[in-house]
Amino acid sequence: MHASPTPAALRQRIRAGEHTGNTSGCAPGFVQCNIVILPEAWANDFLRFCQANPKPCPLIAVAAAPGDPALPPLGDIDIRTDVPRYRLFRNGVFETELGDLSVLWQPDLVTFALGCSFSFEEALIADGLDVRNVSEGVNVPMYRTNLPCTAAGPFAGNMVVSMRPMRAADAIRAVQICTRFPSVHGAPVHLGDPALIGIADINRPDYGDPVTIAADELPVFWACGVTPQVALEQAKPPLAITHSPGCMLVTDLRNSQLAVL
Repeated sequence: MHASPTPAALRQRIRAGEHTGNTSGCAPGFVQCNIVILPEAWANDFLRFCQANPKPCPLIAVAAAPGDPALPPLGDIDIRTDVPRYRLFRNGVFETELGDLSVLWQPDLVTFALGCSFSFEEALIADGLDVRNVSEGVNVPMYRTNLPCTAAGPFAGNMVVSMRPMRAADAIRAVQICTRFPSVHGAPVHLGDPALIGIADINRPDYGDPVTIAADELPVFWACGVTPQVALEQAKPPLAITHSPGCMLVTDLRNSQLAVL
């Protein structure tokens, strides 16, 4: 077996177009981030949206200035090339996926890096819990819900959640573990009946892939960093860019640095 690449080495592969897919399980031990990029005129309202909704939108870093593609606190990063796949929205409507933003980049764009559930997955696995999307080698299932976010300016909408099935005792342990990681979504927001949060079919996620749910398991739901994509649909900025679900920015920040002990 080959050793996992360092975050820097993985980003080099992503820049070269050699890694274009899901980053779950890549560079274990290091923080992965959801990404939102907006014009400067929209950035302050989005910042307030993140501050008002820290569970789905836990803010890790913001670009130092409009047009700056670097995020020095997170490593030697060029946000234009270092995410495997990006999603482009115009006026709130998803247009296409891209592997590189160099041609689209504008001098007024502001980058936001948000915490990702892949960080707490490592802590769950270290405690002996089965994280089904990792053990089955697929992208985590994600669902739109009826759980409202707090609005900020034009940004509003309902929360997106990610789901991992667990037996009841394991779910209790997962709550205890994830409470230590408020910067990467924290404790689950719901467990049990998916219909209670507006999910009609647990086997048909809105994003990601379905996973096996055993008869003795409960679906456990965490706030998810795809939530800003719903808020972008409602706010309708002229241009917005996000990561493609599951395709994260892998940083040099260690997961242990985010734990609250």
